[in-house]
Amino acid sequence: MMAKVLIVEDESAVREMIGFVLKQSGYEAVEAENADEARCCLADKPADLILMDWMLPGTSGVELTRELKQNALTRDIPVIMLTARGEEDDKVRGLMCGAEDYITKPFSPRELTARIKVILRRVAPHATEEVVVAGGLRLDPLTHRITLGGKEIELGPTEFRLLHFFMTHRDKVYSRSRLLDQVWGTNVFIEERTVDVHIRRLRKALEPNGAESLIQTVRGAGYRFSELAVAR
Repeated sequence: MMAKVLIVEDESAVREMIGFVLKQSGYEAVEAENADEARCCLADKPADLILMDWMLPGTSGVELTRELKQNALTRDIPVIMLTARGEEDDKVRGLMCGAEDYITKPFSPRELTARIKVILRRVAPHATEEVVVAGGLRLDPLTHRITLGGKEIELGPTEFRLLHFFMTHRDKVYSRSRLLDQVWGTNVFIEERTVDVHIRRLRKALEPNGAESLIQTVRGAGYRFSELAVAR
């Protein structure tokens, strides 16, 4: 699955350069030149990571980052601050507002993509193309294949995304509404019970291999992926 990176930068030449580098590196790049455009982009479809310029017109990058980190729908999106400021106090201020990393201009394309990869691997593993192994399952995002004990498991696209998310967020409980936001997107208006339908389909696909118990129902809370269920 191609990770989506939102570039919030008011200088068009810098924004376009970063967009080109990201696309060459296999990312989906979306551009915004100010805070209002960034909000619109995030309302349409959540990003997997945000590259945030410090000096934006109107609402600054620091203020916007603080705002996003206080919003339940955007607080988990990692932010890398982009700025010409190199003083230690400025770096601390950027990190204290909620940013996961800080990169000083000018920077090389190699450094930028390396930092993005490290952040995504740590805080948004579902947005990377790395093979995930859990509960005996092996999921390859690039080939879109899932195997268990050498046998391939056939899943529909939604069930694949759902399982990928679960496998990269093991042992955490997610409500139906949170799963809708994370797997379907915030701009999709469907009933929460739709999640139950896809959970049943996912379990049915895993059942012939005895792996259906990996997907647990937590009464009154939601669902979680747990390898302990198989161990017992």
